[in-house]
Amino acid sequence: MFKQVVAVTCSFLTALALAGCSSDDGGADTAAEETGPRIVQPGAPGEDARELTPEELEDLEPIAHTAADVQFMQYMILHHRQALRMTALVPERTSREDIPLLAERIDISQQDELDRMTEWLEKRNEPVPPPGGEEAHAGHLPGMLSEEDLQRLEAAEGRRFDRLFLRSMIRHHEGALQMVTDLQESPGAGQEAEIAVFAGHVVADQSIEINRMNLLLQELAR
Repeated sequence: MFKQVVAVTCSFLTALALAGCSSDDGGADTAAEETGPRIVQPGAPGEDARELTPEELEDLEPIAHTAADVQFMQYMILHHRQALRMTALVPERTSREDIPLLAERIDISQQDELDRMTEWLEKRNEPVPPPGGEEAHAGHLPGMLSEEDLQRLEAAEGRRFDRLFLRSMIRHHEGALQMVTDLQESPGAGQEAEIAVFAGHVVADQSIEINRMNLLLQELAR
């Protein structure tokens, strides 16, 4: 469902951009002014897309967030905080030059997403999880490491650390993808525009990083 929301948003922005373009053909400009931008609404699975009329656009209300959306953002904040704790271990323990670059990429993207999730909750007057709350949820959030797992990672060095870090972070990222899937499967959840776009970014970014980490693991196995 959240993909449909993204499609509607993209169609709307594309239509606005086309409507604002200048043209040397005065007739074309006049026609654009008379008809306005075309907004296409994607159809449900198995159904065709259709163009919305001006009257339908006026009646189209923004999709409200749900309790499941709020919980997703709160839990994902805890999830990201643990990832940052993991990346902070890399500089003093790794034996390679490429893994710190990977860790830095993860650190930057997840910190940016943390800021966005915090802002999303604050704008909707929803509580932001306090610092340190991630440990209490390590046992039931997908991909989260236990405190024992983290201590094992902290104690490792060199190639052993590199392998353990990559395996742990792959597991962590796969857990985040599962959280997005769970959101999509929750009735009515994941349809608000901002959370739909955010979830799409999580899937895209972390899928790329999983592929990169799997390649690094293959190199370490040689």
